[in-house]
This record gives sequence, C-alpha cells and structure tokens, in this order.
Amino acid sequence: MATGTFPGARFIDPVVLSRIGSLELIAKTVVDGLINGTHRSPFFGASVDFAEHRGYVPGDDIRRVDWRVYARTDKYYIKEFEADSNANFTVLLDVSKSMGFGSKISKLDYGKTLAACLAYLANSQRDRVGLITFDAAVVDHIPASAKHLDVVLHTLSRAAPSQPGELVGPLRRVAEHFGRRGIIVVISDFYAEPEAIFHAVGPIVHRGNDVALFHVMDPQEIDFSFSEASSFEDMESGEQMPIVPGRLADDYRALVRAHIDTLSKKASQQPVDYTLLNTGLPLDYALFRFLSMRQRLARTR
Repeated sequence: MATGTFPGARFIDPVVLSRIGSLELIAKTVVDGLINGTHRSPFFGASVDFAEHRGYVPGDDIRRVDWRVYARTDKYYIKEFEADSNANFTVLLDVSKSMGFGSKISKLDYGKTLAACLAYLANSQRDRVGLITFDAAVVDHIPASAKHLDVVLHTLSRAAPSQPGELVGPLRRVAEHFGRRGIIVVISDFYAEPEAIFHAVGPIVHRGNDVALFHVMDPQEIDFSFSEASSFEDMESGEQMPIVPGRLADDYRALVRAHIDTLSKKASQQPVDYTLLNTGLPLDYALFRFLSMRQRLARTR
C-alpha cells in the first residue's frame, strides 16, 4: 500500500493519539497541525472564493497579501477565502464486533480517531457535519448540521463494538437520507462481498453524492504474521477454528489481496474514492487522500 505523506503530518500516530483520551482534543491537535503543515500547499485556498480582508500578521503567506490594497493604503492586508460551496459531510462508521480487533490499536479506535479528525476538518471548512454508526442496523444517526460537531464527537467517543455486523443492509437503508448532494465517508473493514458492497453504495452515489470508502485493516489481517498453531475466533460469530498458519498463509494473503483489488477496481468504476488503511501506519495518508478528494471535487463542482 502506498503511504504518501506531507510536511507536518508525520506525528499523527493513532496509537499515541489514543492515549490523549479526548476525541475533541485529538481532532483539534491533528487538524491544527495538519493545516499548519500544509499552509503552503494547494489543499487550502486553491479552490475557494474571496471573502474578506484582515490585517497581516507575522507568519502569513506573503502570496496572499493584497498588493492593490497596499498601494492605496500603505498597509498590508491578507485576502481571506471561503469554500466555493458548503457541503453536507457525513461519516458512516462501522461499529460491528469485527472492528474491535487490533494488534496495537483496534480498527474501531482507529476509525473513530479518523472520523473525528475528518469531521473537525470538514467543520473547519464550514461544511455541515453528521454521523451514522451501524452494525447490522443503524445505531446512531446525527443529521448533518453546522452545529452538530460536538454531538458527533461525543457519539464517536462512546461508540463500541457490541453486535455482529451486516454492512449491506444499513447502507441500503441510509441511502434515502442523502437526497441532497454531499460528501459521504464510509469507514469499515468491509467484511462483505465487493459486489454487494457496491450494490449498496450505488444508490448513494446515484443521488449525486461524492463517496469515499476508507478500508481499515490491522497489519496482522493484511500480512497474516502468525507463526504458531492456535485457535482463531471469528469476531462476528464467536466461532473458533484450529489453524496452522504456515499452511494457510499464502492462500490467505492471496484471498485478501484479491478482495482489496476487487474493491479498488469496482470503486474506480462507480466512481467512488477507495483507500486501504493499515492501522499500523499514521493517519496522514488518510487525511491526505481526503484533502486530495476535496480538491478534485472543488474543481468539478
């Protein structure tokens, strides 16, 4: 998996962040650091409209100085911008039992941290933020609103993997809530057939929404780095099966790779933005991909 990084984001280690405890503080720390680290990049201010002037302060990018105003007033003013259009931004977070697995950090904790950062980032760009958590059914539904960031963060903080999951049903049921064009991010380990996943995602896309899938996997799920024979438990059903890893490792990796490749291929056909996330790696890659997506959408809207 590619792991693109950008300046100022290398500290975003989810294991370290999880020790902070407060999702609000985590999101603020990450997003503020992200924005400071990318203030010279095209991700902020490239696809926006002029809003107002403010006085120059040391550290501002001099490229944003309005030299015409300076010529008239002999004072430095910075051009402030706002987004072309404020969107409805909703995170769909899988909270099923399989998301509770993790060798260093659970997939759910990784997903919660990512969801909080994305919601905080979207809110900072004046988008209306919402959240849906689901397992085999919808658990929580917070409609997108400019005033719902605190509710979203609070709901994320108490999300727990308690029930088996059924990805397709909830996705189909929530599609009707996305009649207005918006940005939908689905965070899950995607334990379902790719054909069924995209059949469920299709109605959301067809209603004019921009959809991003973040496929969260633990490093051990990807490389199957087990060496000793033992019983492996299905976290959804609780069923246990004795396995000798050495005999199955190659076949397992081939099946996982095929699943990932199929998801990626089908995403490109929708079109849907698909990103595989390894919970052993920092969050910068996920946030970088999201910002890239936002930049692309801003050019096409």
